[in-house]
Amino acid sequence: MAFFGLFSKEKKESLDKGLEKTKDSFFGKLGKAIAGKSTVDDDVLDNLEEILVSSDVGVETTLKIIERIQARVARDKYLGTSELDRILREEIATLMTESNTVDLSEFEVPKDKKPYVIMVVGVNGVGKTTTIGKLSSQFKKKGNKVVLGAADTFRAAAVDQLKLWGERVGVPVISRGMNTDPSAVAYDAVKAGADENADIIIIDTAGRLHTKVNLMAELTKIKRVMQKVIPDAPHEVLLVLDGSTGQNAVIQAREFTKATDVTSLAITKLDGTAKGGVVIGISDEFKIPVKYIGVGEKVDDLQVFNKEEFVDSLFKKN
Repeated sequence: MAFFGLFSKEKKESLDKGLEKTKDSFFGKLGKAIAGKSTVDDDVLDNLEEILVSSDVGVETTLKIIERIQARVARDKYLGTSELDRILREEIATLMTESNTVDLSEFEVPKDKKPYVIMVVGVNGVGKTTTIGKLSSQFKKKGNKVVLGAADTFRAAAVDQLKLWGERVGVPVISRGMNTDPSAVAYDAVKAGADENADIIIIDTAGRLHTKVNLMAELTKIKRVMQKVIPDAPHEVLLVLDGSTGQNAVIQAREFTKATDVTSLAITKLDGTAKGGVVIGISDEFKIPVKYIGVGEKVDDLQVFNKEEFVDSLFKKN
């Protein structure tokens, strides 16, 4: 079954292309694993387990999938290897449905919070600032007034990069430059957004995993200062992860979820890797909504995440 209703043809093609390396690697290994086999036996399941782990689905999530397939083999008595694609697809889709991921059909934020404040976290190099720029563009296309806060003040490139995105997209960037107090920048940005009746305020934060204690203190201070202007800010804490790093992305997710209350995820750079299975593992382990995925360099290659579309593309045969 294909799920084409929510995505435009262009976005579906972009998603298909972005997951191509993952799909080719996965099905290439799967084809070798079942070569000469007619039934799903213990050898096939052992090979499948190895394939899922090597695709960065993660050990715990892989074991869940294998257990579910074993249960179906036991129940149905005879399952041919020709049916393995369909069974895998169904079990992965079910697993992702059981996570807290909520499918979006477009770039949108709750209308009852204005301005809606998003604090973006993540280590350097994952595409955090680029994701903010692309999000700003998408939100603006929807008619929203967006304000950005350059609170990643420990890296000069981050401040400059966000300013460039602001100029490119046509949204204001509040900045005090490098080596200034991040919480002061966050305060200025939230104040400016509130004064200007902005719809959405996005705050970039420092991408350093020095120690959990310092990270927690820094993010807590930024939150506290923003709340002087908007008492329930931030309304969303978006963690950006680089999908091409595989299990490193999972480790980063663990660290950041310990340091702050992460409420949504963006997984970038899926087009350059065969490790797209990490989306399945992260979704399953953390039960935090995956809201956005990056499948290319263009602005429109940042897409709202839809689990049906994701699974559909992952299992689509060329």
